[in-house]
Amino acid sequence: MIFGGPSPEHDVSILTGLQASRCLVESGREVHGLYWTKAGSWFEVDPGLEGKDFTDGPPKGASPVRFVLGPDGGFQSAGRGLRTRQLQVDVALVCCHGGPGEDGSLQAALDLAGVAHSGPSVAGAALGMDKLAFGAVMAESGLPVLPRRLLEATTSDVGFGPPFIVKPRFGGSSIGIEVVADLAAARSVLGASVHLAQGAVIEPYRQELFDLQLAARTYPELRLSAIERPLRTGTDPEILGYEDKYAGGEGMAGAARELPARVDPALEEEIRRAAVEVSRLCGVTGTARLDFLSDGTNVWVNEVNTIPGSLARYLWIDPQISFASQLDDLLEEALSLTPRKFVSLGADGTILQGAASIAAKLA
Repeated sequence: MIFGGPSPEHDVSILTGLQASRCLVESGREVHGLYWTKAGSWFEVDPGLEGKDFTDGPPKGASPVRFVLGPDGGFQSAGRGLRTRQLQVDVALVCCHGGPGEDGSLQAALDLAGVAHSGPSVAGAALGMDKLAFGAVMAESGLPVLPRRLLEATTSDVGFGPPFIVKPRFGGSSIGIEVVADLAAARSVLGASVHLAQGAVIEPYRQELFDLQLAARTYPELRLSAIERPLRTGTDPEILGYEDKYAGGEGMAGAARELPARVDPALEEEIRRAAVEVSRLCGVTGTARLDFLSDGTNVWVNEVNTIPGSLARYLWIDPQISFASQLDDLLEEALSLTPRKFVSLGADGTILQGAASIAAKLA
């Protein structure tokens, strides 16, 4: 069970990982808790701990672990006499939200180490995390999306009028989102927010729109959950903020919501049709949460969360699927997927033998 990580959503990732760990232990699974710290180091921890045990970092009794890449890679724990022992891991259940745990970085490392893992592929994770690329793929495929542009310090025109909403290009949640009155204000927040340092996107802000969400799971076949309408109860009435999602202390499972959402049947049909297409285009595997915006009549694709808070367990009321069954399917799917193989066919040394000296090439 991998949770935590150097991400603004570190704390929520811990809650998701501990929820899943508790459920798996109760169902008889042998679980290794692998805690990824904010600084990027790794520890093996008791999977039965509580969230408060991680308030100050690695909890009492945590054992340092090394994450090693290569053919004999994986997770290694220091034993007596500084010897290392390989942790026998059949599959890693990834519960990291945002940052390198959800953007493809961790997925790539697990592939290089030969560790089977749940959740998105490298490509699927990267696309889901990049709001600019995701929006472009949806638009090019004919799905309804609000216009979304790259925002830079030199941006003078975006092709639509204010007010605007500014989002981190690579953010995984509501952290760093700002509603601004004009383009000058939009540019000014670029240098003021650390969450926008890696890039930002700008969209039209429409106050009348509200959020609608559902989950998609892909094993043993693609299935969609009930639709929810998350409720805005935080200090900012303009957007569904981080406080709305997570302030309850249970991850997304404790957030205020209308479930199932009361929506027109035609709108529900459109959301479900779009959700199937989004899942196909993004190559969704595991459990993802698909987020839409609506005015009650029309719907726009907003984003995909490839590792959603609480693994979206609370959405499976119709069809009704227990959390234990959801986790079992995540693990079975991860084990059933063909391990990623890296091919070097064609690199037979021919061009190296016929190459001139490096010094000559630099001359």
